[in-house]
Amino acid sequence: MKINELLGEFRIALSNEEAAVLEKMAPFANLGSYLEREQTVIEGLIRKSLVNKVMRKGEVFVIRNDT
Repeated sequence: MKINELLGEFRIALSNEEAAVLEKMAPFANLGSYLEREQTVIEGLIRKSLVNKVMRKGEVFVIRNDT
């Protein structure tokens, strides 16, 4: 039995700012292309497992997890 079957609907709480940044994020982008405040919000999204951080050729990229 999966956890989603036990809980019904599983949602991760997002602030309005997090939701706005997540919505406008490209599926695969360089973290440096975002403003400093957006980078801070993206770090929070990484902790919530909504975004993954990947190192490629010495640069940091972020990949949005589609839910």
